[in-house]
Amino acid sequence: MPEDVFAWIDGAAAARERAGLVRTLRPRPAESDLLDLASNDYLGLARHPETVEAAAEAARRWGGGATGSRLVTGSTALHAELERELADFCGFEAALVLSSGYAANLAAVTALTGRGSLVVSDAGNHASIVDGCRLSRAEVAVVPHADPETARKTLAAYDGDRKVLVTDSVFSVDGDAAPLAGYAAACRAEGAALVVDDAHGLGVLGEGGRGALHAAGLAGDPDVVATLTLSKSLGSQGGAVLGPAKVIEHLVNAARSFIFDTGLAPAAVGAALGSLRLLRREPARAERAREVAGALYERLTAAGLTAARPDAAVVSVRAPSPAAALQWAADCRGAGLSVGCFRPPSVPDGISRLRLTARGDLTEAEITRAVDTILRTAPTAG
Repeated sequence: MPEDVFAWIDGAAAARERAGLVRTLRPRPAESDLLDLASNDYLGLARHPETVEAAAEAARRWGGGATGSRLVTGSTALHAELERELADFCGFEAALVLSSGYAANLAAVTALTGRGSLVVSDAGNHASIVDGCRLSRAEVAVVPHADPETARKTLAAYDGDRKVLVTDSVFSVDGDAAPLAGYAAACRAEGAALVVDDAHGLGVLGEGGRGALHAAGLAGDPDVVATLTLSKSLGSQGGAVLGPAKVIEHLVNAARSFIFDTGLAPAAVGAALGSLRLLRREPARAERAREVAGALYERLTAAGLTAARPDAAVVSVRAPSPAAALQWAADCRGAGLSVGCFRPPSVPDGISRLRLTARGDLTEAEITRAVDTILRTAPTAG
């Protein structure tokens, strides 16, 4: 028998078990009685009839897959249509659709930096941005969370020509918003580009859900690039980079996560386009998501729980330990409520949390049910 070259995995698994950090896949059924506050379906559009029909029609017309990379056979007229409408909706000159938001962040960070450049990254940034920084081969400086002045000083201390500051618009753990105006001022003072991942802002922030950059008055500026995902507010799958046309053209020619990846499947493109058009017609959906987040926060904190004040549609409720967070989430599920559970190493500050999605389609009765369930199952109860 060959030697067990993966014997080291047993030790790693045992260490995760001792730390209470074992993760498991839990396939969900097509239909469920659980009240969903765990997904990123912020506007409740993933199952909306218009979204579903747009996906089905795209599959019927274009087939089940893109059939190749975007530069070979994977670009359809539907991809181009989505790119035009995304750019127009969010206020940018051009857009490029990729297979995921993760791929979009890799594309933007790696293709706009490289050896001989500097990337300044907020300490709270998503793992996809962190991985983009690691792959960029640039000098990377991680600055304290939401600290424009330290970011400016770090940019000023670098004597190279190419500098980029990258940040989430809304941070996925606590749901707090980045100081975009301060970051933009820091970049402009030091001749740097600003790259913002608006995954959690699109569909929730800005006029009619046009995103955090639109709300900050930065959308379409020549020194600003946005990345986003189609898998949250738009209820589909995929990602995009938005910015000046010359930046998008550069990514088409230089971004490896675009060039060497199969194009986004037509059904996902169709679903995203259907949801985007629905949001245009019903802009109040964005405001409703913010209202639900505020209601959850106010009621949970009034009852004595510790939660971060939400700036968008994420409500983060602290738990006393990783094991307690896991048990709390399991107890919620047993009571008919699905909630997210964030534990180390997914949380940069090491504090475990329940993560609640304030879906814009929740009714008042569902909000009350969710709050009651969370309070009844909280680790401090009983």
